[in-house]
Amino acid sequence: MRRVDHRETLYEFSILEDLTMSSTPIELKYASSHEWARLDDDGTITVGITDHAQEALGDVVFVECPEVGSTLAAGDEAGVVESVKAASDIYAPLSGEVIAVNEVLEEAPETVNSDPYFDGWFYKLQPTDLTELDNLMSAEDYDTQCDEE
Repeated sequence: MRRVDHRETLYEFSILEDLTMSSTPIELKYASSHEWARLDDDGTITVGITDHAQEALGDVVFVECPEVGSTLAAGDEAGVVESVKAASDIYAPLSGEVIAVNEVLEEAPETVNSDPYFDGWFYKLQPTDLTELDNLMSAEDYDTQCDEE
């Protein structure tokens, strides 16, 4: 029979828990300003704010998205998200033309709090240069940035 060192088991569980408890999806790319970008199957980019960002903002009460048809450069101000605590600008993580906005957020901005990575997306871009994705962070790098804040 093998003896188990409970300290080792607890340490291994702690590492496993850290890996499984992260709310930062690995398939997305992240801007240092807390926006995420998802490359969709059709070549478009869906943009939203991270779980970390919505948590820091608190209860979201209003979202202003860019207008469909507008052209954004990476780093441009793309809109505003307001919460009971603060208002914060939303920035474009990539360059492109806005092709859709999440109309659900007009009537239910709190969707950003309840589901920031799926139903709480802000807008979709037709990117002008997909290589700009390489300028964004991985989930691991984004988590490290958040830990250092």
